[in-house]
Amino acid sequence: QVQLVESGGGLVQPGGSLRLSCAASGSIFQINAMGWYRQAPGKERESVATISSGGITNYADSVKGRFAISRDNAKNTVYLQMNVLKPEDTAVYYCNADITYGSNTFRFTKNIWGQGTQVTVSS
Repeated sequence: QVQLVESGGGLVQPGGSLRLSCAASGSIFQINAMGWYRQAPGKERESVATISSGGITNYADSVKGRFAISRDNAKNTVYLQMNVLKPEDTAVYYCNADITYGSNTFRFTKNIWGQGTQVTVSS
């Protein structure tokens, strides 16, 4: 069993900053790509930022220059630093990862989602 647990969401004023964290736990052998997605009310879930196991990053155009994704492989954790937040950044943010887990006998690779954390940008 593996799981992703997000933290760091909350209420922030426009122009403010937040840092989201997502920690993977379980019998993990390897974490490949990790990413952050978000879903605003009435909208589809969209990709915000992704990072490969080698550290290559990709960002949605709407967050380029304001958000930064990073990962700590020793801690099985991915971060999203969000700066200059705007009201349109308000959404539930989800962590996602491709994780290889199991035992020495059996290994599985599965795409895992976290439970989500609310980010609200409002004055």
